[in-house]
Amino acid sequence: PETCYLLYHNYHSNIALLSLPPLSTNSKSIQDMSSEGNAVAIPAPIDLPSLATRITTLGETIKSLKSSASPDKDEIGKTVAALLDAKRTYAKNNGGIGVDGKKWEEPMSKSEKKKAEKAAKAKAAAAAAAASGGGDEKAAAAPSKKAAAKEAKKAAKKEAKKNFKQGGDGATSASAPPAAAAKKSSVPIRPMMTKSKLSPNELAFNPNVSLAERPVVALTVAILTNTIVDYELVSDHTRSGCALGLQRGGSEVSGDLAIARFIAKKATSSSSVASVLLGGTEDEDVALMDQWVDYALSLSKFGLARRALSIQRTLDPLLVTGTYVVGHSLTLADVALFASMGFPSTEESKAEITRILPTGCPTVRWMEMMSQSPAVKEATQLAIGVAKNAEVTLEEGATLDPLAAGMAYLEGATPGSTTTRFPPEPSGYLHVGHAKASLLNDYYARRYKGRLVVRFDDTNPSKEKDEYQTSIIEDLGKIGVKPDVVTFTSDYFETIKQYALWMISNGHAYMDDTPQEQMQKERMDRQHSKHRDQSPSEAMEYFKLMCSGKEEGKPWCLRAKMDMSSDNGTLRDPVLYRQNTTPHHRSGTKYKAYPTYDLACPIVDSIEGVTHALRTTEYDDRNAQYQNISKMLGLRRVRIQTFARMNFMYTVMSKRKLTWFVDTGRVTGWDDPRMPTVRGVSRRGINVQALKNFMTSQGASRRIVNMEWSKFWAENKKEIDKYAKRFMAIDKTDHVGLTVTNGGDGTDFLTTDYLPKDPSFGKRLVRIGKKVLLETVDTEGITVGETILLNRWGVFEITKVEGGLE
Repeated sequence: PETCYLLYHNYHSNIALLSLPPLSTNSKSIQDMSSEGNAVAIPAPIDLPSLATRITTLGETIKSLKSSASPDKDEIGKTVAALLDAKRTYAKNNGGIGVDGKKWEEPMSKSEKKKAEKAAKAKAAAAAAAASGGGDEKAAAAPSKKAAAKEAKKAAKKEAKKNFKQGGDGATSASAPPAAAAKKSSVPIRPMMTKSKLSPNELAFNPNVSLAERPVVALTVAILTNTIVDYELVSDHTRSGCALGLQRGGSEVSGDLAIARFIAKKATSSSSVASVLLGGTEDEDVALMDQWVDYALSLSKFGLARRALSIQRTLDPLLVTGTYVVGHSLTLADVALFASMGFPSTEESKAEITRILPTGCPTVRWMEMMSQSPAVKEATQLAIGVAKNAEVTLEEGATLDPLAAGMAYLEGATPGSTTTRFPPEPSGYLHVGHAKASLLNDYYARRYKGRLVVRFDDTNPSKEKDEYQTSIIEDLGKIGVKPDVVTFTSDYFETIKQYALWMISNGHAYMDDTPQEQMQKERMDRQHSKHRDQSPSEAMEYFKLMCSGKEEGKPWCLRAKMDMSSDNGTLRDPVLYRQNTTPHHRSGTKYKAYPTYDLACPIVDSIEGVTHALRTTEYDDRNAQYQNISKMLGLRRVRIQTFARMNFMYTVMSKRKLTWFVDTGRVTGWDDPRMPTVRGVSRRGINVQALKNFMTSQGASRRIVNMEWSKFWAENKKEIDKYAKRFMAIDKTDHVGLTVTNGGDGTDFLTTDYLPKDPSFGKRLVRIGKKVLLETVDTEGITVGETILLNRWGVFEITKVEGGLE
């Protein structure tokens, strides 16, 4: 029947008559009756028009939720589930037809859709093969075989992944005996890794991604642990992330936080800061630090605003009474959370985060503190400048002047925190090669609003004089270099001596009396000295003997224990201290032994706060030695930037050879115009700005070139041309007289500009008359009837050429 009726009894009502929809033979609408006569399940009648209206309303609600400023994913999910349930109910009560008038089908996920499409294609291909006849049975079977092979391959991969997660060795061969398979799976495998193209300590990342996606945490940690100079930054446009090459050939570690942990752990043996960064020595602090780092990493999947607000709500209660996230000092947790907020170290990024966070909250104060950290600032400059074509403004109004033509950015330099140094030896006068070094150091110190230290390397009293020291200061003034401070290595002799004693007592150096020629041969043959294994106490006695100035101590010298097998000859146990009884021009006879430049330079650079040491390429091999000594003594590391020295064709630049010219009387002195000294070229009319332009045009390039003097003087002429007044002169002996027949009596004058290109320089008077003098060379070939032009006067016709022009 179209409608059936059910009588049932209820405890709380009288007999009721219910109208039910038609039932099929399989209908479960009426499931059972209880012993009391109560119905167990009776469906309510469905109002299809009302249900269709509800479906439309739910659809509109979903659209509204998705288009809101902050979509609530949970609410959207609940509404979508309700919509699907309503559509399913409508179709079930409408004979399988959905609200859109089409046959209802359960919605499928993307993967389910792909599987259904593949199955349909396979079915169609099989049907087509069957229709083509018996000869195509093989063709019909081919797709199924291919599909079966593909499924088998997927199953094998799945099984391998499962075994790997359980610590096994992937899928084992079916033919392998059980014992062998068990033995093989008992050994944990290492993940397969692509062979790295990075050399050890090369840190590579993409220069086109945002700052937060660069290894800013790793760079900050490397700076804080005083190891940043050990790593070479590589710009790689093909990388999606960052990676650090390891000492183990062909291996690398990827990910900013993973690299940061590696750098910190590697530096724990030589840096107390590294241990603090990792949480210190307390297990609880280490656990807390790890917890915060993991929390920072978990936020990476969210947008910047949500990350910043999550960190603010989590940190605010902690930072109300604290300065740092863990303990009482900066740790990796602080840097990781700062990076999770987008590493807001620039004015723009800080302003963006400030707009997101509540005004005056503790997290904003913490963010400001982190952004002012020198390590964070340097890390930002290094990350932005990896391609050596950009730099960033860290503070409002702290803009830098555009780079001069030919100059390059100073790696890792930050405004106000950059210190350069020019360390001349007072053993001669400055030449133009020294001028380039001093001008480059001065340029970078001024551009980055830092300091320039002029330090006299007076460690060899046999060659040094007060005369040279005074002349160097004067010559620097001539070329416009004004140091912020002038110091002397001799001021640190006692400090350097204490470092030498520390090296001896810790087994890093030994005393050697090997003759110079034999020592040189042993170093060439990479052969250890016979004294290399002497005890520290024995070495200490010989060091005191050397410093006493006694004749018995003269053969002895202090050598560092480095690497006699190194391909770099400067690392084969270099000499660090020698006896020299010549009185020092500043300290007199107080010391009888002096440190070499190789030992003194890194120590004094570190003490005086030098951040960038600019050195010529001739020191390339010694740069490794410089860093080795710095690391051995635990000094603050200094970044080295190299440039090519200035060479001129047919010009001697060696101070030793120039001294020979002066001492033998072949020139009148260091200021002879033929000498390539600053004083010599000054006597030839050098312009300071022209000299600076010429030197900076060569830049800090490592390419060695031999310049021509003509280019130098051409640059000088361009500058002088801007302000030199114009006058006229005639050779006193080699000239020709010209009689102007209609000229005046010499009482007439013309006015002309001192500088035709710039009338602001004023005018001068030029007297004219019957008698005029011309250069002989200008009158050669002149004939009668020819016209000539006398500048600023007029055109004249020649009527006579013999016995003087008329």
